[in-house]
Amino acid sequence: MRSPTELAQVFREKQLKLTPQRQLLFSLLHQNQSHPTAESLYEIASKQMPGISLRTIYQTLGELADMGELQLVDLGNGAMRFDPNMGEHQHFVCGSCGAIHDVDITSAPKLRAGSAEGFAVEEIGVVFHGRCNRCNHKQQVRSPGSQAKNKASN
Repeated sequence: MRSPTELAQVFREKQLKLTPQRQLLFSLLHQNQSHPTAESLYEIASKQMPGISLRTIYQTLGELADMGELQLVDLGNGAMRFDPNMGEHQHFVCGSCGAIHDVDITSAPKLRAGSAEGFAVEEIGVVFHGRCNRCNHKQQVRSPGSQAKNKASN
C-alpha cells in the first residue's frame, strides 16, 4: 500500500473526498501487518478522532480495495480482514489467539487449478492454520512434558 501522502494525492486525482478521517485511516493502515477488521480500525480511529463513523471506515476501505491499494481477506470466520500488503503472499491463522501472519510460499507460482475445466479461476489462496510461535511457546511452557512427547513422536 502506498504511503498516506501518496494515497491523499491519488484521492485528489480521482476527485474523491479527502477528509481528516480518511487521512487518519490511511495512516492506521500504512505498514499495518495485523490484518485488521473494519471494527478494530474503528475502535482505534475513534479514540484518536471521536465522531468518526464506522460507515466512513467501511466506505474508505472499499474505495481503497477498488483502487487496488488493499486486499480483502476472507478467512471464513465471519470477519472480513483488510491487508495493505499487496505483494504475492498467503496467510497463516493462529487457532489459539486468532492472529494472522503473512506467509511466502516459494512454489506458489506453480499452483494451478488442474481440474477446473469450465471454471474461470480468478485467484488462488492458501491459508495455513496452526499455532503461532507465541502461542506455541506458551503451550510448551505450560506443559513441559508435551515437549518430550512431541520429540518422541517426530
